[in-house]
Order: sequence, then C-alpha cells, then structure tokens
Amino acid sequence: MSETYDFLFKFLVIGSAGTGKSCILHQFIENKFKQDSNHTIGVEFGSKIISVGGKSVKLQIWDTAGQERFRSVTRSYYRGAAGALLVYDITSRESFNALSAWLTDARSLASPNIVILMVGNKKDLDAEREVTFLEASRFAQENELMFLETSAMTGEHIEEAFLKCSNTILAKIETGELDPERIGSGIQYGDHALRRLNRGSARTSAGPDCACKI
Repeated sequence: MSETYDFLFKFLVIGSAGTGKSCILHQFIENKFKQDSNHTIGVEFGSKIISVGGKSVKLQIWDTAGQERFRSVTRSYYRGAAGALLVYDITSRESFNALSAWLTDARSLASPNIVILMVGNKKDLDAEREVTFLEASRFAQENELMFLETSAMTGEHIEEAFLKCSNTILAKIETGELDPERIGSGIQYGDHALRRLNRGSARTSAGPDCACKI
C-alpha cells in the first residue's frame, strides 16, 4: 500500500563531525541508539511520517557529513530545505563555536524561509559539559533559532525536536508565509491534501459559466 500524507517536508541535519547527527536521525527513525556510528561520508537519508497539528506529515531527512572535505558535496543538498536541525555537542566547545558558519550556509543556500532548530546533543554526558544551557540559549535567541538539548543515546527530546520544527513550518503554511506550490520551498502537498484541493477546485469550476478549454 502506498503511503498517504498531507504534506512532505524536506529536512536537513547539519553541524560539525562527531556531534551525533546520524545517531539523532537513527533514534528518530528507529527509536533506538546507533551503537556503531562512523562519520557520515557525504549524505545519509531517512524518512518518517508523523502527526503534526492534526495533519499527517512525511519528513524526508538528509543527514549531512560534518567534515570539511565533504562540505562542497553536502552544500548541494541544502537547496529547497524547509527545516533543519543545527547540531552541536554540549561536551565540545569547538562544535559550538562552528555553529555560526553552519548557520550562514543554511540561511544562504536553503529555502529563504527555512525553519532552524538548534540542538545541543549528548545531554546524557552532562558531567563533561563544555557549553552551558544559558550560553546556548543566548546564542539561539540572538540568531532567532528555536533551541533544545537532546540525547541520541537515551532518546530525550529527539522526537520533540522534529515535531517542534514541523509545527512551526505548518503554522507558516497556514498563515500563507510558506506556499507548498512554490518551487524550492521544501514543502509539497501529499495525496490527502491534493485530493481535498482537487475536490474543492472541481466544485468551484463546475458552475454554469464554466468554459472548459481542451
């Protein structure tokens, strides 16, 4: 049976190597921790259908390599992304310091209205923390980002991160700020929504004054 959903959103998971991006994706898709995680080479992909605000939404998620040598490859995947998780490791000051560069890439290469949620991963390693919650919150606020701390190991706040981002995208669709029919928006109507739209347009165009062109 084919999947049915109201919307499809293109998502990115970006950030420095070793921050746990692949583990976040694996935990979200499979609901378990990825034990033998190596550095991503190029790009990995996963998808999942979730319920957001009463709508069924399919997330297509691209997990990009964080190593500098793959940046030219991964940048091509930014185009037309509706949402992104910008990930750093709370035990790595270096990964936090690199966030500005990743953010610049996302905002210049992806959809102009991309919704970005900053993720402080490895919350389970709090004893080894190098970046405080307050400091990260301040950075997020200054850069107009949503923010959560997560643990790919325990699953804490992983689903919430994707839901929070998706909720914001859906709200922007409902206010008209995002248009699923605009090329490059990172959003598409799914079968459910298209059927409703088609039924609505059929009723509108079936009046007595309809001059159909073949």
